Amino acid sequence: MSSPVTIDRREGPYGEVVLRRRGEHLEIIANGTFLMDTSDGRSERRLVDAAYLALDPPPGGPLPSVLIGGLGVGFSLAHAAADPRWGRIAVVEREQAIIDWHREGPLTTISGTALADPRNVILHTDLVAYVHDSPDTYDALCLDIDNGPDWTVTEDNQNLYSAEGLAACARRLNPGGILAVWSARPSADFEASLRNAGFNGVRTEEIPVARGVPDVVHLAIRPG
Repeated sequence: MSSPVTIDRREGPYGEVVLRRRGEHLEIIANGTFLMDTSDGRSERRLVDAAYLALDPPPGGPLPSVLIGGLGVGFSLAHAAADPRWGRIAVVEREQAIIDWHREGPLTTISGTALADPRNVILHTDLVAYVHDSPDTYDALCLDIDNGPDWTVTEDNQNLYSAEGLAACARRLNPGGILAVWSARPSADFEASLRNAGFNGVRTEEIPVARGVPDVVHLAIRPG
């Protein structure tokens, strides 16, 4: 493994966020915790696809809307925007630095086409606050802001996976909508929390990765 080279480092309201280059890949570090890099992207793309397949919209109906929680390196956004079956695509990102790296920095190579898509909008706000306070609703929520429900980047993010946070997520979903949550490892406790919050069809899909245990996507349906 080559040594990382820091491209940009910012101090924001949530702490330090760093963009590094390691060989031919870029990686994002938040408060010393590795978030994601550009080496693969299967997990991020599978998050979006799993939500669409679980949603199973009827042919000829309106195109479903999706909220992506976390811009990251842009794989989820780029994959959703490349799929004409999605309608409105909103991305919530709280770090201005990450938005800047996509709009005018090295990550434009991944997200440039998606950002020019008229279906897409970036919302510069905190996801936890947004799901609690926004009146907006979507057909799918694809959330990838932590390393999983049991391994959050900041303490405040734990609210998202609590009973209160899951109730807020349900309010952001249209009836029959899909909640999809990425995680670096499965969480039986989170599955139980989803069921206790009133979601149906709770299940976990594994995503093979190059090294180590598979990533997963937790899926749940808001009752109609």
